[in-house]
Amino acid sequence: MNENPYKISVEVTPTYIEEQSRPDQGHYVFSYTVTIINDGNQPARLLTRHWVITDAIGSIQEIKGDGVVGEQPHLKPGEGFQYTSGTMMKTSSGSMSGSYQMIADDGFHFDADIPEFYLLAPSTLH
Repeated sequence: MNENPYKISVEVTPTYIEEQSRPDQGHYVFSYTVTIINDGNQPARLLTRHWVITDAIGSIQEIKGDGVVGEQPHLKPGEGFQYTSGTMMKTSSGSMSGSYQMIADDGFHFDADIPEFYLLAPSTLH
């Protein structure tokens, strides 16, 4: 079996930021920490990102841009890169998914999928 030389794994840990959120104003803030690991055998650079953010009422926001947090990390096989970013939604729950567009050192372009994860503000009972 031939191992995929272009394999990037992505894990995301979301967090609700209560102190920046204003639920009474429909303003929910979340951070998310992303860990990107080169599980292939070919060094690669992250060029661009594409996020799809969906809130609880089905509103979709797409975000595209160069790099992540101002960087375009170059990952050798086995290396990882971690960063934290954030988003705001009008509902207390939603989801995010997307992809990173990568280029391997041999010039091959490929996408690294970002698996869907959920943004959930804790419910409050009165």
